Order: sequence, then structure tokens, then C-alpha cells
Amino acid sequence: MSKDLLFEIGLEEVPARFLRAAMEQLEERMVKWLEQSRIAYGEVHSYATPRRLAVLVKSVAEKQEDVQEEVKGPSRKIALDENGNWSKAALGFARGQGVDPEQFTFKELNGVEYIYVTKSSNGVETSALLSEALLGILPSMTFPKHMRWGSYEYKFIRPIRWITALFGTDVIDLEVTGVKSGNVTRGHRFLGTEAVVPEAGAYQEVLRGQHVIVDVKEREGMILEQIESLAAEKNWTIAVKDDLLEEVLFLVETPTVLFGTFDPAFLNIPQEVLITSMREHQRYFPVLDGQGQLLPFFVTVRNGDKRSLDVIAKGNEKVLRARLSDAKFFYEEDQKLEIKDALSKLESIVFHEEIGTVGDKVRRIRRIADQIGEALQISGTDSESVSRAADICKFDLVTQMVYEFPELQGVMGEDYARKAGEREDVAKAVFEHYQPRSASDDVPSSLVGSIVSIADKIDTIVGCFSIGIIPTGSQDPYALRRQSQGIVQILLAKQMPLTLSQLFGIALGVHAELRSLDRQPDDIRKDLAEFFSLRVKKLLSETLRYDVVDAVISAGFDDVISVVSRGEALMQAVNSGDDFKTTVESFNRVSNLAAKAEKAEVQEPLFVEEAESNLFRAWQSITADYHAALSERDGAKALALLADIKEAVTKFFDSVMVMAEDERVRANRLGLLASIDRDLKQFADFNKLVW
Repeated sequence: MSKDLLFEIGLEEVPARFLRAAMEQLEERMVKWLEQSRIAYGEVHSYATPRRLAVLVKSVAEKQEDVQEEVKGPSRKIALDENGNWSKAALGFARGQGVDPEQFTFKELNGVEYIYVTKSSNGVETSALLSEALLGILPSMTFPKHMRWGSYEYKFIRPIRWITALFGTDVIDLEVTGVKSGNVTRGHRFLGTEAVVPEAGAYQEVLRGQHVIVDVKEREGMILEQIESLAAEKNWTIAVKDDLLEEVLFLVETPTVLFGTFDPAFLNIPQEVLITSMREHQRYFPVLDGQGQLLPFFVTVRNGDKRSLDVIAKGNEKVLRARLSDAKFFYEEDQKLEIKDALSKLESIVFHEEIGTVGDKVRRIRRIADQIGEALQISGTDSESVSRAADICKFDLVTQMVYEFPELQGVMGEDYARKAGEREDVAKAVFEHYQPRSASDDVPSSLVGSIVSIADKIDTIVGCFSIGIIPTGSQDPYALRRQSQGIVQILLAKQMPLTLSQLFGIALGVHAELRSLDRQPDDIRKDLAEFFSLRVKKLLSETLRYDVVDAVISAGFDDVISVVSRGEALMQAVNSGDDFKTTVESFNRVSNLAAKAEKAEVQEPLFVEEAESNLFRAWQSITADYHAALSERDGAKALALLADIKEAVTKFFDSVMVMAEDERVRANRLGLLASIDRDLKQFADFNKLVW
């Protein structure tokens, strides 16, 4: 027999950003307890609204499973003394297991006999365990922020106001901070009332009758359906951003979509400003036309029904008018600020007390960007644009608009730079140097923006590493992982022939020139290399098998374009079938014996067998082209050339005794293999491939 289990914690309004994780955590804790307690169960449903967290478990067994456990004890040799009586070790084992020695049996394991005892445990009624279990689940939950309330020492995400706990129709008796459990839940704060849940399985429908859509997926479906219907009716494109939808989803219990309008005169402000103001301050969805241009409308979601929607819309319009008026004021005031005056203000903004001001950072970015441009041999025009873009890339940080909306940094810089008469590629680079802002963001589209972006990011990373700020665990306050990943993405996307070690050298040189380093440059380089190796590995792991990634990274990751090209070529070859497997096996035979060589030197006059001469000639015939392919970052061509010597390698091992008695012949053969292995290792460590 089984019953449904319901556990609902009623709370004061919980911030939307905490709810999904809390909901999932409650489900995880419940499932873990059921499994550890040997209680069978069916489907598990977790729920969350601003005022509640809940989990409903279907078909929970009314009794724990009975168990029989077989425990191994000492071996027969140890368990019995010379007279055949139980030894102290055996008697101690019996006491520890709470059994009589007469219950012992002997079983053989790996040729040795051991004593075993079978212990039986009868399952307990589930109802007898639930109260203690639920009381244990609550304090085990963790949140970004906790609260205490009243005179209680108890901590939770928000004060607990009611508890609904049912096993079937029976109330599970428990009490937390003076709140006793029952079978009564609470509906929508304004549209609903208290309501009795007659049995656990009725929970969702009872709340539906109280104007609460407790299922998160159902709520999301209702919001999207209403938005799509409105868009079709008005011929609009309603921009639904995932993170905003997620937040709105946990702000409402009964979602009703409505729209409002604002003065078209505000459209003279850049639409990014208007969209950001609507999304960040008001949680509104912007409305666009077919060309992606903002229209003077907005869409929002009400926590309630359809009554008086016109009144609600007018109230939202009034609030939005004030927000957009502020944005218009900030935008117009910012036009009065000249770029040179903005740059002077950067001298008073501290980036980091040990690294300097933002003004200091801009000077380093300029030096680094100029040297990257030189290394890439860019044109004189591009070089001028890189220098200017680096000089002004942070000027918008002192504008009122960016102060109000930090997420608009770069966006406003591009707009203001263009209005100030800067060249188009310079203005664009002011925006692009922040890209990619996340793993899903685009890399800069222009060369100028890409160079300044890399310069900005490597300056931050090297600056932090130079004072010992290196990400550990989940701690990464300066987003160094994201910025290093961005550098790797840009180098690959723009196919920049710039190695990581070159980049480290440029940035370290500039930092050493403009400020004193707290750590030795070699130590910083070592940490940077290890840090970036993980970023390259992460990038490769998105499309390649783990062993392929390990193989090509072992051959070097300094050149990002090269390691990706080698990885893709090796992955394609691995997937091609058994023929390549035999090729790798031949390579690995070379590597295994090459490890015995004292040096990688070959003397042709010492060749005795035709097969070793043939192998030497086969290797020599591909060497120049192979190294050229590696230099050109053509992994497919390089691997194809290596595969050409497979037959010569196979015949060599079939007919040549490498470990010959003649010491000079043996050393020469090992030297040949070591020389070939040296070339193989420049592509990948083929021993790391798993078949």
C-alpha cells in the first residue's frame, strides 16, 4: 500500500532569484531521505511561488523495506583456534554484530574461507518516521541569505508562517518556530483564502481554486501563451529574455499578461537605454517591430486576474514615465561631458588599491593593445584606431547613465563616442572591448575591438595574479575565469596567430614597467599557464572526447588555434574506425620503446636491417611537410602525414629486434624511435587515447 506525501512551507515573500534553487533543493533533500530510509516512492513534484516551497511525492510506501544484510568477518584461520573453538576475534565480531556465533556460516572468497553472518532488519512504518525527517530537512537547506525572526534562533530564507504536511489524509505532526503543521494552506494573498487540503494528492487543485498556480512549468506556459497571443493580436515582437522571464515567473502566483504604452518622444533615446530601464527597474518586456526597432509599448505580468487591467496598465504607465524621464535627463546631461574630462575623472576611481586606478588600468591597456597590434602586424590605420580605442575604452564609467545602469557600460560609450566625432571603428571598439560578456555572448566582430578586448582582459588577469588573487573553488570576484575564457574564444574566432605565452609576456612586461610586481614573473607565468590550460581544456571539451582533449593538450596548448585544429583532426580520425586504431597502436609502440633511449640521435651507417633504413627514409620524407603543417596550424594535414609512416613502422617492428646485443646498434635504433616520437609528441600524446 502507498500514500501521497505533501510538505509545504508557507513563507513571507521570498526574492524571486532564490526560489528555483530552493525548490530544487527541497526536492533533492526529500528524495535523498526516502532513498536512505529504504522507502519506495513514485513521481516527485516540487513547487514554488513567492509565498511557498512545496514538494509532493506520489505513491510513498507505508512501510520501509525489510532488509537482509550479509556481513563478512575474519577468515577461518583467524576465527578458529587450534582446538577448533571460536577465537577472541570471532567472538568480538559476533558481539559487534549483535548475533550469536552459532549463526556464523563459512564462505569462500578468492580462495580463502571467511565467516559470514546474515542480519535481518524489519522495516518501520513510514508514518512513524516522517515527523523527525521533515524537521531534519528544513535546517539542512542552505540559502544565499538567511533570516532570523522574533526571538527565535532558527534561520531560514524567510519567516515561516504556515506548514502543510500530509501523508495521505493524515497530518504529520511537527512544529517549527511556534508554527504547527496542519492540513490548511493559504491561497493568493488578495484573491484567495485559507483552504483545507483534504489529502496530499489534492494539493495542486485546491490551490488552483484559491487563485494560485503552484506548478512552475504551468505558470511559465501560461505566461508565454498569453504573450504569444498578444503578440499575434497586435502584430508585435515581444522580446522575452530568459532571465527576466525566470524572475517574473517567481514574482506571481496567478499570471495575467497586460500591456501599456509610453510617450513616443522617448524613442529619441537609444533603445538599449529604454529597454534596460524597462527590464531592470520595472520587469517589463519590450515590444519591437519586425525590424527589431523599439515600439512605444511594454508588456508586463500581473499577479492577479483580469479585473481592472486598464487601471493597472495606467498605473504602470505612470511609473514608467518617471523612469524614462530620469533616463532622458541622464542621457542629455551626459552629452555635456567631453571625453577628455571624463578620462581625467578615471584617475580618482580605484580599480584595486594594489593595482591602481582605472586611469592606471587604461594606460596599461593602451600599452598592451599597441604591443599586440605590433605582434599581429596590423595596418597603420588599425594601429591608430587600437590606440585611440584603448585610450577611451573606459570613459563612459563616469557617466550618469552607466552609474544608474552599470550593464550599459560600453553601450553608452559607443553612442557617446560616435556623437563626440570619434571614428566609427573606435566607437564600435568601445562597446566591443567588453565582449564576450558571458559564455553565450558574441566575440567582438572587429579587429580593433578584439585587440582592445584581449588587452583589457589580460591586464585584469595579470594584475590580479601579480598580487596573489587567483580563483579557487567557486571564489572568483573579478570574473577571471570568464575573462580568460573570453580571450581564448577571441583568439580562436579571429584566428589570431598570437600564443598565450606571447600574451603573458606582453602583459607582464607592461605591468613591470608601470608598477612594481609583488611576485616573481616566472611564478606568475606558471600560474597563468596552469589557469589558461583549464580554459583551453574547457573549450575543447565542448566538442571533443575527454581522451582526445588530454592527448592534444599534452602536446601543448600555447597556440590556441593549433591545439583546436589538432583536436578536431584527431577526433575525426578516432571516429573513422579501426584502421586509425592500428595506426595509434604503432605510434604507441614507438613511444614506449623511445622512453628507453638515452638521446634522439640517428647514424645511418649503423643501420643493419632494410626495415630500419626504410623507416628512417619514410620519416625523413614527411618531416619538412609535417613541421610546415604544424606551423600553419593545419592539424588534418599534419596527422595525415604521420599516418603515412604507419606501414614503415609496422614492418620495422615485424622484422627488427630493437634491443639488439650490439650496444651501438641498439642505441641507434632507440635513437631513431626517439626522434620519431619527438615529432609524434608535437601533435599529441597518443598513449592517452582510450579505445
